[in-house]
Parts: sequence; structure tokens; C-alpha cells
Amino acid sequence: MSKQINLYILVMFAVTYLIRALPVTLIRRKIRSGFLRSFLYYVPFVTLAVMTFPAIIESTQTPVSGILALAAGILAAWFGRSLFQVASLCCVVVLVTEFFL
Repeated sequence: MSKQINLYILVMFAVTYLIRALPVTLIRRKIRSGFLRSFLYYVPFVTLAVMTFPAIIESTQTPVSGILALAAGILAAWFGRSLFQVASLCCVVVLVTEFFL
């Protein structure tokens, strides 16, 4: 069992190291491709969205309340509300929705 865990840790270390080391060693010049630069710029935002949106929907008792809270939060953020106001509105939407469902 101990050898398997050590092997898993070694593989995880190698993959993590290669993901970080290969771009530094292989790409030495400035990236001039507009498409590639745009793609690399949005990768962190997309990764965060992919991890966050399913959690928003699944963290409530019913998916309907999560979807409604997500929609209300997007609209409130679109119209320039602060983070506290958006979070408060989403909480209220979930509370009211689950009260009536």
C-alpha cells in the first residue's frame, strides 16, 4: 500500500511540475498570435467559472433555486451592484424560492 501511495505522489508531482516547467522552457519568445494570447488570457476565468457554476446550482436544496439565484446574481452584477449586494440578493432569492417550493 505504501509503495502505491508513493507512486501516486510521484506521478502527481511529475505532472504538476511538467505543466509549469514546459511552457517556461519551450516558449522563449513573446507570443505574438492574437488568438493564442486571447485564449491564454481567458483560461483562468473559464476555469473558475467551470468550478463555480455547478457548485452554485447544486449547493441548494433544489436546482431551481440555484438557477434563479444565479440568474439574479448575473443581472445584479450586470447592472453594477457591489459584491455584497449581489451575494445578499442571491441568498434572498434562494431563501424565498425554497420557502415556496
